[in-house]
Amino acid sequence: MATEAVKQAVRDIVIRAIGVKRYYGQGDTVTKALDGVTLDVYRGEYMSIMGPSGSGKSTLFNMMGGIDAPTEGMVFIDEIDVAQLDSYELAWMRCHKIGYIFQSYNILPVLTAMENVMLPMVFAGLTPDDARDKAAGILTKVGLGNRIFHRPYEMSGGQQQRVAVARALANDPAIILADEPTANLDVDTGREMIELLVELKRTDGITVISATHDMKMLDVSDRILWIRDGRIDRLEERKNLNIRVGGIDGRKL
Repeated sequence: MATEAVKQAVRDIVIRAIGVKRYYGQGDTVTKALDGVTLDVYRGEYMSIMGPSGSGKSTLFNMMGGIDAPTEGMVFIDEIDVAQLDSYELAWMRCHKIGYIFQSYNILPVLTAMENVMLPMVFAGLTPDDARDKAAGILTKVGLGNRIFHRPYEMSGGQQQRVAVARALANDPAIILADEPTANLDVDTGREMIELLVELKRTDGITVISATHDMKMLDVSDRILWIRDGRIDRLEERKNLNIRVGGIDGRKL
């Protein structure tokens, strides 16, 4: 029974970072963006990452998405050592395992909502007809069933961000990485975006990892990770925090 429990624990870890360091430059000009981070991210959890500018938050975020490689240490995504993958294998993993949501949306202005969502599907090998049907279904799921033929300039910021979410879901990822997904949205639209991500986590079992400063997003997180000076400052469960506007447990944000 103990062995089965260990196996289950391993299966439930979707991302594992072990002693990860990321240095830039050399000699006296070395910048330690990450300086020995060890972290497990569990399947189906919602984790928010916080930290001041230059803390290493974005670098860790990129490591989790297979966008950057560590100088030292290892990163495993679904038990696969990312450093051992060649460029083709890494591209396949990014395409099929991870969905990215960017602060600035990064959707193509000349394409309709449907065409934006179809694009990663076609890259993954779906036929145009299958991609079209699947894209329409995902856009309907995120509340854009009546906007599938609209281009970005015909949509609000919140609608464009929903297109970005739909595109992130295109290839049924296990992980969604969201970089400040509410930063360019008003309060109400930002709340809708958060509720959408929480719903995806709940219904589809997707792991959501968000770099954020949005208190509303912290409130729905399972765990909150603070990065400072390239190291983990603290990692706490939401249920143990007293979150209120302006601070957490008496500490200013």
